[in-house]
Amino acid sequence: MKRICQLLGMTVVLSLGLQSCSSSDDDVDLGKAKQVINMLSEPIPINLTTEQRTFAYDNNQFALNFLNTVNETDRSGKSFIYSPLSITYVLGMVNDAATGLTENELEETLGFHEGGIQAVNDYCKKLIDGLPKVDDKVTLNIANAIFLNKSFTLKPQFTQDMQTYYDAKAEALDFKAPETLGHINGWCSEKTNGMIPTILDEIDPAIISYLLNAIYFKADWASKFDPQNTKDEAFTTENGNSSTQMPMMHQNVLINYMKNNTYSAIEMPYGNGLWNMVVMMPEEGMTTNDIIDHLKMFGVYPMLYDDIDGSLASWVFGPYEVDLKLPRYETSSDTDDLEDGLIGLMKKMGIKRAFDDALAEIPNMCELPVYIEIMRQKAKIKVNEEGSEAAAVTVAGETNQSMGSSSVEYPKATFHANRPFVYVIREASSGVILFVGKFTGA
Repeated sequence: MKRICQLLGMTVVLSLGLQSCSSSDDDVDLGKAKQVINMLSEPIPINLTTEQRTFAYDNNQFALNFLNTVNETDRSGKSFIYSPLSITYVLGMVNDAATGLTENELEETLGFHEGGIQAVNDYCKKLIDGLPKVDDKVTLNIANAIFLNKSFTLKPQFTQDMQTYYDAKAEALDFKAPETLGHINGWCSEKTNGMIPTILDEIDPAIISYLLNAIYFKADWASKFDPQNTKDEAFTTENGNSSTQMPMMHQNVLINYMKNNTYSAIEMPYGNGLWNMVVMMPEEGMTTNDIIDHLKMFGVYPMLYDDIDGSLASWVFGPYEVDLKLPRYETSSDTDDLEDGLIGLMKKMGIKRAFDDALAEIPNMCELPVYIEIMRQKAKIKVNEEGSEAAAVTVAGETNQSMGSSSVEYPKATFHANRPFVYVIREASSGVILFVGKFTGA
């Protein structure tokens, strides 16, 4: 049997340092006149078309389905962080060359349904161009690249599409030369500001090309946390049977908050408020598994009415004066540590033919038909008082087929993240989710 095109996908999410709000001890006032930081601000929207807004919403469902699939697969009890959007970009580039049922599976699973290659490409291009510009206080770069084995040739239309819609220019390299590994890893290091110095351990000379996506994000909180008010406190594990000491950041803050029967949640804004981290903590008797199951069914912003009693307030984020505590932590993840790896996750979610050497229909990438043989994602996140920095790198390779103070009175709430929680990092005007994660203290 002929050996078919391999496709290696690695996504690396880099250190994400959350800037925290801070305060003094629980029983100590914040000053002679209590100060509440207003972290609510007006977003600057991205102009998505109606179809693209549907894509954004449904691709978020892919992100949450991915979160659920990882959570079901990973039984280690450890924290994890991943970037579904980086996976979307790599598979979006593959989708450009796909046909038939393979294209259908890719688009349906990613949330694009039967939108077609042109619509998917237009959407990906809109995010590449639009997301970095919505907030000048936030740095966001989305980069794509194709490193081509000089023994092969990409099809002209695919090459043009990659340049036009993904800003990815093909660069021909000698895959037998030892310096090629350093060259590709150097691209990853450059595009992630040195946060990921390497993405590949070796170069396979049989690979036709490596397709890479890098997402780099750096931002400060809308209101920074004072490190002097960070104190070691107990963090209770998921089962509640043990705890560990962890530095907890603390502040009284005016912030969007909500609560339902499964979890309570806050929106922690960056910059001018367009970017935020939504942190979700389980209610009494619930776990992070319950939150993730809930998100898979209803999303982060599911509806205006409660699924239990029909009440309006429990579903709606609104401004609250929150006594907030968040831990300072780091998490590293690798899908190779999961059973069946990233390909196994994608198959569970509905993408199967693209990984099958006999059934894959990806004829429009190079002169030989291709399929996805290997795929991987690495991830890292750092949360601290100074700010947030994150990046994602996805690589694919082919071989031939076989705010300010406020005087207004707001309702009060307590949100002490001293037990496991779930979080997403998103852009508010489009609703696009970049990162999903769970923190367990381990």
